Amino acid sequence: MPFDSLTLTRPDDFHLHLRDGAALAAVLPHSARQFARAIVMPNLRPPVATVGQAAAYRQRVLDARPREGAGSDFEPLMTLYLTDRTSADEVRRAKAQGIVGFKLYPAGATTHSDAGVTDLKHVQAALDAMQREGVALLVHGEVVDPEVDVFDREAVFIERHLLALRRDFPALKMVLEHITTREGVQYVAEAGPLTAATITPQHLLYNRNAIFSGGLQPHWYCLPVLKSEEHRRALVAAATSGKPCYFLGTDSAPHAAALKEHAGGHAGCYTAFSALELYAEVFEAAGALERLEAFASFHGADFHGLPRNRGTLTLRREPWTLPERLPFGDAELKPLRAGETLAWRLAD
Repeated sequence: MPFDSLTLTRPDDFHLHLRDGAALAAVLPHSARQFARAIVMPNLRPPVATVGQAAAYRQRVLDARPREGAGSDFEPLMTLYLTDRTSADEVRRAKAQGIVGFKLYPAGATTHSDAGVTDLKHVQAALDAMQREGVALLVHGEVVDPEVDVFDREAVFIERHLLALRRDFPALKMVLEHITTREGVQYVAEAGPLTAATITPQHLLYNRNAIFSGGLQPHWYCLPVLKSEEHRRALVAAATSGKPCYFLGTDSAPHAAALKEHAGGHAGCYTAFSALELYAEVFEAAGALERLEAFASFHGADFHGLPRNRGTLTLRREPWTLPERLPFGDAELKPLRAGETLAWRLAD
């Protein structure tokens, strides 16, 4: 018998881009009405690479929260951008100030990653300090070698770098973010209790055909790029398995529509407006709605050593249509699936 409604412990988003300034003010309420907490990515310009910069950014996020009602209690969980110059002392300061993790961007891998790590040998001291302090490494797991096919970059990263990272830093807590491949699923399942992965709604819902359906579709372009159907099926099986090593991370990445819909369009899918509804669609199609709460509300909190949230929210089976455009500072933002009808809706 199908569910007509689904009540969940209020979930968390363990991978979120909020941007800054007017863009931050525009998108934060969309996440805050659904999620109690979110791990906030540090890839601003300039990057959030020090404890002081993180404290200032956190305050800007808090200032952008709704003044009352849904989302007014949203808690940002701050991260630092790992660079070739990150010191062990900065790691210790980060731990003391409640920073939940450092983000590893291989230089050039994705949006605003030019300040990222050029060679893992440059961050050995920082990684050792992270494993000693219990600070997580949040990994954008793709190589940037131009000779590696874009669809193979995650699998090659695991082979070239992740296996050695786990060997050399056995006590390091690692999250392989936005996994997209069967190889990523398998690696995380076998790597032990200190390794986990986030999975996005777009990688669960779509394979790479979506980017080319009816012409080039820039709003389905993200990094890591969508993969083939066999990989999508592996992700769905992982997310709906009930295994605690997989949990929710939207990687919602807002870009002005004009910057998506032109030559050299920016990478990123904006899913924050309807994230839980999209995940519910995936879990229902897999016959696993009863496992959505653990994936969205329990696994990530448990992995990061955070208390589970106390409040609840309810999804109802109620068709509704996503808006075509959303305000985004002085521009407009187009959500993934804009103008389409969704089957589930977050209750007010």
